[in-house]
Amino acid sequence: MKTSKFLKNLGMMALAASVAVGCASTQQEQPKSAPKANKVEKKGPSAAVLAAISAAEAARKKAASVGGEWRDIGKMIKKAKKALKKGDEGKALKLANKARLQGELGYAKILSERALLSKKNASYTVSAGDNLWSISAQDSVYGNPYQWPLIYKANRHQINDADLIYPGQELEIDQGASSADVAAAVNHAKTRGAWAIGATEASDKAYLGE
Repeated sequence: MKTSKFLKNLGMMALAASVAVGCASTQQEQPKSAPKANKVEKKGPSAAVLAAISAAEAARKKAASVGGEWRDIGKMIKKAKKALKKGDEGKALKLANKARLQGELGYAKILSERALLSKKNASYTVSAGDNLWSISAQDSVYGNPYQWPLIYKANRHQINDADLIYPGQELEIDQGASSADVAAAVNHAKTRGAWAIGATEASDKAYLGE
């Protein structure tokens, strides 16, 4: 009787041990969840650099609208975009700011020149001692003595000899001369042939197209 009870208790202990082992093994066999990889967020271009490039492009267009675009502005903007694409924001910002500044300077320069031109005389009254060279040199006229042929050409109807003008003459000043006209006038002034008082020189006639 004692033996059977002992065996019964022993069997129950063995059963409990097997159940405990089974639970332990089950827990050990459960797969561990893989650690989550840290997400690397891609950073886009900074707002400051994008704004600088945008401002540079706007300044370039504004300067171009009045004929004041400097030839390197477009190249600098392209280089700024290229540097930004490579991730060099410092270089991109520097180039963009430089391009913007050139655009602003180009625009301001043209406006300044236009304002100065509007203040210049459209006519000039000859005084004693004047000649076309000295008149053209005045800041209120052309500010360049070599542009005197422009005055001569605009007043051909009252000037027979470019070397001979008279006090009291009212001379027209052509303020709308094109760059080609100015270049032709300066070239003639620098290459003009021999002159004689009271007669129209052959080189002057060639310049006038007579």
